[in-house]
Amino acid sequence: MRCKNCKNTFEVTYFNQKFCKREECLTAAYEHAKKTKAKQWNKEKKERKEKLKTRADHMNELQKIFNKYIRLRDKEEPCISCGKPKGGGEQAGHYRSVGGNPELRFDENNVHGQCIRCNMHLHGNLIDYRKGLIDRVGLHVVEWLELNHEPKKYTVEDIKELKEEYRERIRGLK
Repeated sequence: MRCKNCKNTFEVTYFNQKFCKREECLTAAYEHAKKTKAKQWNKEKKERKEKLKTRADHMNELQKIFNKYIRLRDKEEPCISCGKPKGGGEQAGHYRSVGGNPELRFDENNVHGQCIRCNMHLHGNLIDYRKGLIDRVGLHVVEWLELNHEPKKYTVEDIKELKEEYRERIRGLK
């Protein structure tokens, strides 16, 4: 058998790898072990953090991923409210607010690309948003959005599935 570092015949095993007793080979063995332990620790730390996440943490992550998808989907479209180019400051604006209508939070017909001015400074610019929404998705969809809907209770597993689905969609848009 050969030394992992210098390819000479090895004499001893260090850190589950075969190395000879030369100083540079032992140094290489130590560095290899250090990197392996760091990788293992990072993997374990990531798993621990994932286990500590609450439902709210997962929901916030899903919201960020979903908003990113909407911004990418509507990248070439003008602001749904004012019709102007978004100018690099595009946001995912909800027609029916998340606070008042949490069941429509992740409905793609309810969320479209908006400029910062309309979404933040004009609080959604809802009258013009409705006009733009009718042009994009049709009056029947807008009227459906304006109805009352059944509340949705997402489990952590549901949220994880949605996160993965939107990550895949983002990869498809890039």
